[in-house]
Amino acid sequence: MAGLIKREDIDEVRQRTDIKEVVDGYVTLKGAGLGTYKGLCPFHDERSPSFTVRPQVGRYHCFGCGEDGDVISFVQKMDHSSFHEAVEKLAARIGYELRYEDGGTGPSREEVGKRQRLLDAHKIADEFFRALLLTPGAAEGRNFLHGRGFDRAAAEQFGVGYAPQGWDSLLKHLRGRGFTDAELKLTGMFSEGNRGIYDRFRGRLIWPIRDIAGDTIGFGARKLYEDDQGPKYLNTPETTLYRKSQVLYGIDLAKRNIAKDRQLVVVEGYTDVMACHLSGIGTAVATCGTAFGADHIKIARRLLSDDGSGGEVIFTFDGDAAGQKAALRAFEEDQRFVAQTYVAVEPTGADPCDLRQLRGDAAVRDLIGSRKPLFEFAIRASLRRHNLETVEGRVAALREAAPVVAQIRDSGLRPAYVRELAGWLGMPIEDVSRAVGGAQKRAAAQAAQGGAGGPGASQGSGTPQGPGAPAGGSMPSSDAGAGFHRPDPRDPVAAMERQSLEVVLQDPSVLAGPAWDRFEMSRFATPAYAAVHDAIRAAGLARAADPVAWVEAVRQEMPEPLRGLVSELAVVPLPASTPEAMQRYCRDILARLFELQITRIKADKMGRLQRLDSGANPEEFQQLNRELMELEMQRRALRAEQ
Repeated sequence: MAGLIKREDIDEVRQRTDIKEVVDGYVTLKGAGLGTYKGLCPFHDERSPSFTVRPQVGRYHCFGCGEDGDVISFVQKMDHSSFHEAVEKLAARIGYELRYEDGGTGPSREEVGKRQRLLDAHKIADEFFRALLLTPGAAEGRNFLHGRGFDRAAAEQFGVGYAPQGWDSLLKHLRGRGFTDAELKLTGMFSEGNRGIYDRFRGRLIWPIRDIAGDTIGFGARKLYEDDQGPKYLNTPETTLYRKSQVLYGIDLAKRNIAKDRQLVVVEGYTDVMACHLSGIGTAVATCGTAFGADHIKIARRLLSDDGSGGEVIFTFDGDAAGQKAALRAFEEDQRFVAQTYVAVEPTGADPCDLRQLRGDAAVRDLIGSRKPLFEFAIRASLRRHNLETVEGRVAALREAAPVVAQIRDSGLRPAYVRELAGWLGMPIEDVSRAVGGAQKRAAAQAAQGGAGGPGASQGSGTPQGPGAPAGGSMPSSDAGAGFHRPDPRDPVAAMERQSLEVVLQDPSVLAGPAWDRFEMSRFATPAYAAVHDAIRAAGLARAADPVAWVEAVRQEMPEPLRGLVSELAVVPLPASTPEAMQRYCRDILARLFELQITRIKADKMGRLQRLDSGANPEEFQQLNRELMELEMQRRALRAEQ
């Protein structure tokens, strides 16, 4: 049996992997100072970016929820994989051959993690389906694509394939690649009958459904033949890989454009996504057999960097009753976004795929360009349910529409829509304004009864405003942290100690030469920071040449409840915009720390000197004076070095 991965190989993978490149696959990161990046946390909902990554030290830390770790733990959490699987995935990513404690080259097939086996099976099936689309038996599938305006290049771009009509074509193929029936049952690609398992997708056009990292995790299949008794579209059922409430078709292709353009377009089907992308709308995605819900919003907000500085989410729906109902469901989730939400509905009811066929690429772009605010759509939809020719109908319509207007977040737009609603209803503005105000008060009262916050409320996004500022959420309380309290940021001594630890953890080169001895002899008055100081001394300078290994070594010397504090200090942005400015800042901070230490020691010795009887203890008196003189010389030397 293969053993554990060698510790030195784990360290090598950690150090060689660029954590920013890995995190970029899941979170939109923006520069936040020299060598530091920020984005919306993938582990909790927040409105302001507090998820911070510092590639130089190989760590991330969320100043909102306290999640922290290195590139291995990030992959573990995002992929729901084991430590072993995460290391193997990262090693494969950088082409590093791992060694194992028993001298083997890796685990046997039976020992490979279930998730990776599932991913492997999907990758092989994906290749199998794509290859079959080019065979004579797939003529009906190619005809379908051609009829929708998609050529071979489009099919290849989106990985479209074909599942043959037989009962066991894919089954035989995967068995031949070494997969057991027990493993294949877990993929969702097979159904089970009295005689065992058989292909779930038969005689259908196939779209691979990929996660945000680009791994195929499921399939969508479209019926092609009249004798097929199944539904028009058949998707992978729920599996450990594929959870439809968390999947967006096309997200792997759209994620870069979403982040760049600050736009997300939500359409209804696979061919609509294809039509949008081919028409120049590279931000389009689709849900997979379910409504656009809270889990989808989390993905979207991270990619949009949905922090209040712009961005838009555009829903496209058919113009029929079902499409309107879907749009109103989307409006119910609107408050979870900071980005503005819109709806684009083609008057004839044509979806983007039909529109592209009938009127070309420009018509698809025009559809998205004609978007209307989602709340306007919701208001007008509520009015259509009432007879506005009667007094009773108008009053009922006002009662239904007022809460919708009350939900408009933009305080500048809300009065404008009060006036619009008054015009649509033919009622006095004062009456409409009063109804909207009442709806606001009722909503506020309900929110107060239900607890603070509401949909989309941030669960903490306090980001430090500079060195020494507190970071919310990650410091344990006195009970959880073995007697440690969060330091008071107003305490100048605590602030000074924090800044020095930030500097030392992020740039250990400042401890070269006599600086290490001075730092080692320093006394930290703040308990939490004293613990970090002790951990740095215990870790020693042996691994300081590699910042990634250095921070990890310090973390391992810390009590478990306080390890997050090390990550926090290691990633907080320092106030410098150039390498030269960073060097000056680091030197200045350490000089201030050492001067503070000298001042403390001098104060102690001055106190002893004042209490001492110089006549009774002349030798001790002279010794203290010499020590005070030496300390003053050290202080002046520090000043001269600055």
